[in-house]
Amino acid sequence: MPRVKRGNVARKRHKKVLKLAKGYRGGHSKLFRTANQQVMKALRYSYRDRRRRKRDFRRLWISRINAAARQNGMSYSQLTGKLRKANIQLNRKMLANLAMLDPDAFSKVVETAKKA
Repeated sequence: MPRVKRGNVARKRHKKVLKLAKGYRGGHSKLFRTANQQVMKALRYSYRDRRRRKRDFRRLWISRINAAARQNGMSYSQLTGKLRKANIQLNRKMLANLAMLDPDAFSKVVETAKKA
C-alpha cells in the first residue's frame, strides 16, 4: 500500500481550527491540540445555548407579563385564559413589550380580556 502524505490536508484543518479559536487565551488559541478541544467544547455550548436562549427569553417575557398583569389586578394564568376566550392573539413577546414600553395599552388589553 502506498504512503499517503497528508501535509496539505492537515495544514488546512489546523488553520481552520486555529481560526475558530482566535481570541481564546494562551495556548488555547496557539496550540492545535488544546485549541481543537476548546473549539469542540465551544461549538457544543453554542448548539446547546441556541435552544436555551429561546427558553430563557420565554421565561423573561412571562415574568414581565405576570408583573404587569398583577399591577392590573390579575395573575398571568388568568390573563392568558381570558385572552384566549376573548380571541386576542398576541404572543408573549408582544405582550411583554407592551407591558414594558406602553403600560396604558397593556392595561387596555387587560380590560378587553376582562370583559370577554
